[in-house]
Amino acid sequence: MKYFLIALQFLTIIPVQIKSRITSTDYTKSLLYFPVVGILIGAVTVSIMHIFMPLSHMVAAAVALIVSVVITGALHLDGFADTCDGFYGNRTKEEILRIMKDSHVGAVGAAGIVLLLLFKFTLLISINPHVVWKIIIISTVFSRWSQTLGCYLSVYAREDGKGKLFIGHARVKDVLIGGLITLIFSGLLLQIKGVFICLGGLLCAFLYLQYAKTKIDGMTGDMVGAMSEITETSILLLGLLLWN
Repeated sequence: MKYFLIALQFLTIIPVQIKSRITSTDYTKSLLYFPVVGILIGAVTVSIMHIFMPLSHMVAAAVALIVSVVITGALHLDGFADTCDGFYGNRTKEEILRIMKDSHVGAVGAAGIVLLLLFKFTLLISINPHVVWKIIIISTVFSRWSQTLGCYLSVYAREDGKGKLFIGHARVKDVLIGGLITLIFSGLLLQIKGVFICLGGLLCAFLYLQYAKTKIDGMTGDMVGAMSEITETSILLLGLLLWN
């Protein structure tokens, strides 16, 4: 339960009280529960979305997008913006890391957030209303598992930082069990199409990791957040392609 609460505390704004002392190993072990927290985030998002569905599919989609940003504290969006700022242009590894460490969001990062949210909203209003809630949950589960995968397959690109608690320290068990949870849950919601969506999302995750390797030979905490946003959006896009 302690590791789940750590994952919940890290990935959401839900108030969590952990009485015992938290070690760096505890943070690493919490990666196993990232997909479980993804299920919770998805469930909260679609539950509130359904309340607004009688008004219109467009309003419900906007509410879903707002809830997903609020419940996560825009944590991954912040990482996505910093990654956009750092990766834009032909910069060296040192320049990229310096830019991403800057707390200010640049023009490229701001544009990236706007375009990403616009694309997500367009996908949500385009997906069949009868299945959109299932695809949303799959996207939140898969994207959180992709963070575990990224932490396992990468090394930390900085000397220190919060991302060092996770990146390069994930266990095989975290990846396999989390992946199995994601795959089974997706299959239960959308049968074979859910499995195909996950496979497509996995391809997207590998492409992103390879791109990150060519840029800075590793990952940072911001880039893990960006990976979550990118894979979540890719799942929505794949859901649209398979159902529409």
